[in-house]
Amino acid sequence: MRSVQEVRQLLDRLDEVDADALEGQDLDFKRWETRSLPDMIRKLIDAAVCMANGGGGTVVLGVADRVVGRSAAILGVPPEIDSNQLVREIYANTDPRLTPEFEELGVSEGTGRLLLMQVRGPMRPYTDSKGYGTIRIDRSCEPLTGSARRDLLVASGQSDFSAQPAEAGWSDLSASALEVLRRSARAERSPEDLLALSDRELIHTLGLAPDGRLTIAALLLAGTPEAIARNVTGYGWTHLRMRSATDYSDRADGREALPVALARLTDRVMADNPIATVQQGMYHFEYRAYPELALREALLNALCHADYQRGAPVMVKQYPKRLEISNPGGLVGDITPQNILHHPPAPRNPLLVNALVRLRLVNRSNLGVSRMFKAFLLEGKPPPLIEERGESVTVTFLRHEFSEAFRFFAAEESAAGRDLDVDHLLVLVHLLSHPEIDTAAAARLCQRGEALARETLNEMEAGRGYVERGGALGRGSYWTLRADLHRRLGGSGDPDHQRRIGWEAAKARVLSLLQERAVRGEPGLTNADLRRITRLDRSQIVRLMTELRADHAELPPPGRGRSARHHWDARGGGK
Repeated sequence: MRSVQEVRQLLDRLDEVDADALEGQDLDFKRWETRSLPDMIRKLIDAAVCMANGGGGTVVLGVADRVVGRSAAILGVPPEIDSNQLVREIYANTDPRLTPEFEELGVSEGTGRLLLMQVRGPMRPYTDSKGYGTIRIDRSCEPLTGSARRDLLVASGQSDFSAQPAEAGWSDLSASALEVLRRSARAERSPEDLLALSDRELIHTLGLAPDGRLTIAALLLAGTPEAIARNVTGYGWTHLRMRSATDYSDRADGREALPVALARLTDRVMADNPIATVQQGMYHFEYRAYPELALREALLNALCHADYQRGAPVMVKQYPKRLEISNPGGLVGDITPQNILHHPPAPRNPLLVNALVRLRLVNRSNLGVSRMFKAFLLEGKPPPLIEERGESVTVTFLRHEFSEAFRFFAAEESAAGRDLDVDHLLVLVHLLSHPEIDTAAAARLCQRGEALARETLNEMEAGRGYVERGGALGRGSYWTLRADLHRRLGGSGDPDHQRRIGWEAAKARVLSLLQERAVRGEPGLTNADLRRITRLDRSQIVRLMTELRADHAELPPPGRGRSARHHWDARGGGK
């Protein structure tokens, strides 16, 4: 959900884009319709249900969503509207009951008042009192169909396909699959007393055979391919060695139990996973194009979080320059690609995942994604890309050159007691190819709140000396990679030439450019032009031009909207 301050900052962008462009999974803008209060309340009920089913979010009331320009887009909410009445109406007309919170935001446009409807959805799925519901998907509300309702039940833990009884007996367990399972668990230092149990005792102890009857999870972990095929028609995997987007040179398919499938897929990918050898003293270290730890985590995640009721296999496509690992079924609950790095775990198949946790093959604390990211970042490579594509999740590894300088730097820092966590690594790798980063960009990059992102940047500046602060204190701050570290790690470009112009230097530069353009009879400069020239952000440009206009009558106000331009008028501001 968005805070009042976050929404206030977004409203500043309405002179450049319409509100529709600012919307997202957890944010919606709505015009307040004054013609009929009952119709407006009906729309609020629908919006609350939609947002709650989508995981919760903020509905900003009083803003037209397809209009550019603050004054035109911000219409406001009538002052006589009582938010307590709105809460009562939504509560009475939703099932389960929804009680959104309303916050007021004062503005200078329209009625002077906006309302923020903050919606949470802990008991999904929700409908209105007549049983109709929608779900927020990206920026739209889609019908809550049967499959969508099933997905919400899975996300809330009310449905677990892997816990269903299987039509199978103990003879349907595979001795070879159980042996591979034990071997994999032993490599992860699973408790030896657990691994020493007999096959039947192990399955019982892992909770995979309540009342003596095997579950789907038991078959997925240790069943024969034939038993799995009878019970889980959607289970399987495919590996394609791709020549191009539409052509492959080699294909393999399988329906073995998860530990065997993991081993076979790993072997096939590793057959075309080149090694970079680095000498350090008397030792030679080998680094794969795709780190093996990251590969294992991605494959295991795909296999244990797949939706096996969709009838589609786990798909691994190995291209010359990238690797794509996809599993059927979207992300569970309110997990998104933008929050997955630190989100608490939400397994699609809880019984199966709990058994893997006890065997130490997966981590209960959702460290798998962080481990994937760190394995790439420690080698100076960009992290994996995680996307939802329709009703599947795809993890993409890009093949990049190993950075010997970055790896040695990370090793030296670790030896000095300064281990680099994922947030440090994300910022460092970002700054090797970008001139700067501010708090908001760091928050998005690290998938943290701005307070935690600012704390990380401050620690990297004051505690570690990796970065230097620029700009004004507070929201005007930005950070650059220290020039000597940038050169040591092989960053792109010249760090000294990429930095922003200082405040007074920026004012002198802008003033000079506007005067030169006036002499040549050329049009003035837009806010975007000035941002490119000075590397300042939008709000800083507004402040800079306000200061210049206070000192120079020859600088008239630029007007509003995308066509607004700053220009020099030698007549004294057009007087």
